[in-house]
Amino acid sequence: MRTPITLKGAEQLRAELRKLKSEVRPRIIRAIADARSHGDLSENAEYHAAREQQGFVEGRISEIESRLANAQIIDPVTLPDSGRVVFGATVDLAPVDGGPNVCYQIVGDDEADIRSGMISVNSPIARALIGKSPGDEVEVVAPGGARRFEVLAVRLV
Repeated sequence: MRTPITLKGAEQLRAELRKLKSEVRPRIIRAIADARSHGDLSENAEYHAAREQQGFVEGRISEIESRLANAQIIDPVTLPDSGRVVFGATVDLAPVDGGPNVCYQIVGDDEADIRSGMISVNSPIARALIGKSPGDEVEVVAPGGARRFEVLAVRLV
């Protein structure tokens, strides 16, 4: 199954992958070689720490490669602007029950970061927003309880 990700999110994953392969992996290989040169590996903490770090890095490389292979990269700028909320859209919302307005961009699971205003397409609020237009009201049932929002604006940026 293809997993949606924004163009920006895919670029960030590719940059992380490049860094892991070209900088981190060679540094760990050198650390393992250096630790081996110190002799007895059974009591060599530096060697064991470097091997553990190597396992983590190789796992992350494999994970990123798999995610990129299964990714459906979507550039919001290239989507037709129908005025409706779609994957990649940035949505301005006003809580109907009062409170400050909020702004979210709907992104893939790997990119989601609520502190940056980026919510997963699979989150309750994103699922409620997909297909809505400015002026529509949505009710979001979340772990904190139900909340109502009015869609103020939808942008593809």
